[in-house]
Amino acid sequence: MTEAKVRRAAVGFTGTQVLGLRLTDEQLSELRAALQGGGQRWHEVEAVDGAVLLDLEQVVYLRVESDEHRVGF
Repeated sequence: MTEAKVRRAAVGFTGTQVLGLRLTDEQLSELRAALQGGGQRWHEVEAVDGAVLLDLEQVVYLRVESDEHRVGF
């Protein structure tokens, strides 16, 4: 069994709140579809760290880290 690749994402809300999440590509696709759909207000995200219920009307951006490899300490 292979593990799903996990990516870091930041969800920005009206005001200055930012929620950091670690999402698989499937979870990220579901969140993007919910944000672009515009039909529902609430969306539950099953992030790697746990479930989060988002008010989509308050989301102003979704930032996803690139796949680039970085060297850090």
